[in-house]
Amino acid sequence: MSTGHNGGIPDEVIEAVLQHNDIVDTVGKYVHLTKQGKYMKGLCPFHSEKTPSFTVTPDRQIFYCYGCGAGGNAIKFRMEIDGLSFPEAVKLMAEESHIPFQDGKGGGVAPRDQELERLLQAHEWTAKLFHYLLKNTEHGKPAMEYLRARGFGDKLIDQFQIGYAPDRWDTLVQFFEKRSFDLKEMEKGGLLSSKQDGSGYVDRFRGRVMFPIMNRSGRIIAFAGRILGEGQPKYLNSPESRLFNKSRTLYNLNLAKSAIRKQGQLVLMEGFGDVIASWDAGVQHSVATMGTALTENHASLMRTLTEEVVICYDGDNAGQAAALKSIPILEEAGMRVKIALLQNGLDPDEYIKTYGAERFASQVIDGAVSTTKFRLIYVKRNYNLLEEDGKASYAQEALKVIAQLSSPTEREVYLRELSTEVGVSLESLKQDCNLMRQTLNRTRPQGQNGNRSSTGSNSRKAQGTPTLLPAYHAAERRLIAMMLQDAEAATYVSEHLGDAFNIADHAAIASYIYAYYAQGKPPDVSRFISSLQDDRLEKTATSILMMDTPHGDSTQVLQDCIQQIKKFPQQKQLEQKREEMLRVEKSGDFLRAAQIASEIIALERQ
Repeated sequence: MSTGHNGGIPDEVIEAVLQHNDIVDTVGKYVHLTKQGKYMKGLCPFHSEKTPSFTVTPDRQIFYCYGCGAGGNAIKFRMEIDGLSFPEAVKLMAEESHIPFQDGKGGGVAPRDQELERLLQAHEWTAKLFHYLLKNTEHGKPAMEYLRARGFGDKLIDQFQIGYAPDRWDTLVQFFEKRSFDLKEMEKGGLLSSKQDGSGYVDRFRGRVMFPIMNRSGRIIAFAGRILGEGQPKYLNSPESRLFNKSRTLYNLNLAKSAIRKQGQLVLMEGFGDVIASWDAGVQHSVATMGTALTENHASLMRTLTEEVVICYDGDNAGQAAALKSIPILEEAGMRVKIALLQNGLDPDEYIKTYGAERFASQVIDGAVSTTKFRLIYVKRNYNLLEEDGKASYAQEALKVIAQLSSPTEREVYLRELSTEVGVSLESLKQDCNLMRQTLNRTRPQGQNGNRSSTGSNSRKAQGTPTLLPAYHAAERRLIAMMLQDAEAATYVSEHLGDAFNIADHAAIASYIYAYYAQGKPPDVSRFISSLQDDRLEKTATSILMMDTPHGDSTQVLQDCIQQIKKFPQQKQLEQKREEMLRVEKSGDFLRAAQIASEIIALERQ
């Protein structure tokens, strides 16, 4: 069994995984795809866009995004979408497809992946240790009492693997030393902190209730620790590391993702406690940001699962202001947004305790309002509607919100409501609203209409500006595309050009192609991409494979391409000689200038 460059995983397993995991099925679980000729198109899950530039090629079993350059085969897609290393992705896909295998002997995992695996292992064991200390020791009793008081039963504590970090400096330090973990590595992974005098390490989390944070596929990548009693900070998160990126992580996504797909909706919350309480209340499609403001990356991540989001932030001023800020970020990612209203400044956890699970699900989540309705409610809080001045000022602010809407029907619905609230005729409000819209249309940038910018304005950006490549560069790409689909073409190029490509990445890909066919493998671009094991080369090869391969006499095409490629170094040399001749002439060395002139003539003859 050969293991090649594949992190100790046999080639046979990789091939079986690719055979069992069709690219359209794999991507289709995360991205809504529509057929366009021989391609499938959708919105890219890796960056925010409104015009589909994400392309799947079923006959070649690859994906490529013209907007951000992401590309590869089904394994690469799972690596990117679930934040997995190559061996992790293959193992996971093999398990899902019921493909039995053992790790190859001798190949070994790349050092970078070994470090990643050790950090994941350390986080796994840390979570188990904290969970054990919470449930089975004297140390954990105060933490357990705190959790019980907040309504956390054993089932929830086990399901979310909640634990306790004792108020000591060296619980984890000793734990890792006994198990021969590299303490410097553990500090890099965010589990330890180095002492100020540089003499060693201490535990990062002390005297805190611990909430493990998992990636999309359920691996623990970080922790959030809530202090017991008074003290600052109230919540302490793991620092950013190779495993953990706050702006790309959503708490509980691993558990919630199937419910999100089923409901066709995601509930976005602010805190871990809220998510756990809502899970217990039967609202199991909720997630939270990691103690950080919502980012475009969060929105893109959500967009891979659903098109509708309900923002369920705290009912206090800060929560409502944060909800208001989140709306444009989610709408920019192409999502439908609703807002859940929590009365009396309560947070979701408090609401559930006060009014019960059923009312939370039916009134708060199912009763979530449109963003326009929410903006009007938000504006209204600043005015006293019992006074005429208050009514007039509120009407003006409300009209600004309603005038943004592109749909006349929607505008009419809200204008009718406003008319009743402020006691002004519908006709008067309509006239004011139309005047505002005229002003808006004069000041609005072209391509925007209503409360969202039109998709057209973004399409060029998403597709990337097409640049005309130099002839030799285009020729090299064309050769590689032909070699990848035809072993005889690869043999011809190997004999007539070898590794004399002008672009280093192209030369590297060519040498991989020669090695691939030397093992007697048939042309299969998806299998070939897995043999590269280099992110940059994978992206380059995938973008090349999006080209249409020429028909007709392929030998003639190969010869023309090789000629272009060989010509380039000579053209470069000619340019350098001409520049040198000009310099020498300026310095007055006419004898050397004549010598260079004859060298130029000889080069031109070649």
